[in-house]
Amino acid sequence: MEIKITRDTMSDIYFDALKIRNQVFVKEQGVPYELEVGNSVEEASSVHFVLYDDGKARGTVRLLADMNKHSALVQRMAVFAEDRHKGYAKSLFNELLLFSEKSYFTTLTLHAQLSARGFYAQFGFEEVGEIFEEAGIQHIGMEKKFN
Repeated sequence: MEIKITRDTMSDIYFDALKIRNQVFVKEQGVPYELEVGNSVEEASSVHFVLYDDGKARGTVRLLADMNKHSALVQRMAVFAEDRHKGYAKSLFNELLLFSEKSYFTTLTLHAQLSARGFYAQFGFEEVGEIFEEAGIQHIGMEKKFN
């Protein structure tokens, strides 16, 4: 297993991330493609993580730093359906957390689909605010502060 990181939106790593996101969010969950990959500035400003196993991309997540560089937004966490429950998401998320600590972020935030909030809670994320709808799916804001 290997996790690759890129900021290059012309790289093979980024295109692998898009393939996973397209399958999970657009095809499985019905999120319009324009919403999923509609903001090219966010795409280019993000750090994209892709987990590979046996030479195949299995999961992805991206991290978008705020302008102040002290906090970041975790987005687009996705693993192919056939690769779920194999520990890939945990490995990917642990790598993102290590990267975030090394980058001296003080706070990470995310919008968790309600079905995934338990996953993020195990990494120390706490729910903030009220449940809201995003792309037709119920979400809750979550936050983790680093000491």
